[in-house]
Amino acid sequence: MLILGIDPGLATTGFGLVSPNKNSESKLKCVAYGTIDTTPDLILPDRLKKIHTDLLRVIVQYQPQALVMENVFFFRNATTIIPVSQAQGVILLAAAKKRLPVYRYTPIEVKMTITGFTKSDKKDVQREIRKILRLEEIPKPDDAADALSIAATYLIRSQNL
Repeated sequence: MLILGIDPGLATTGFGLVSPNKNSESKLKCVAYGTIDTTPDLILPDRLKKIHTDLLRVIVQYQPQALVMENVFFFRNATTIIPVSQAQGVILLAAAKKRLPVYRYTPIEVKMTITGFTKSDKKDVQREIRKILRLEEIPKPDDAADALSIAATYLIRSQNL
């Protein structure tokens, strides 16, 4: 089972692909990760189209069985919630077009699953996902590391290991 984790954003959408690794000490394996980047010089519809198109390419290339995305219930900055929500919309559209089931976890659920603590900070989660996936270094940028953590959360919580 290959899971596509998504950390949605208008400027940077992180993605990470994680699968079970049954023939190894590590229970999870990082297949790939990266970002879909848009620039402010593009108009909003073109930025959203780029996220949608590039994500469809990732889905076609890797053929994941599910898409897992961060579910944000509370946002500190009202000016960023709308663009993130718009990015989530085109991500959900891409998943629907490819008939991928979608699962969502809150940041607290991801922190608890990956580190064991709800008050972990971003760096704690990144260090832990590096260990869990047995990566040589913390994935960069942060959005890609977050996406890997979201994908790993699904596999750990669903016990598809």
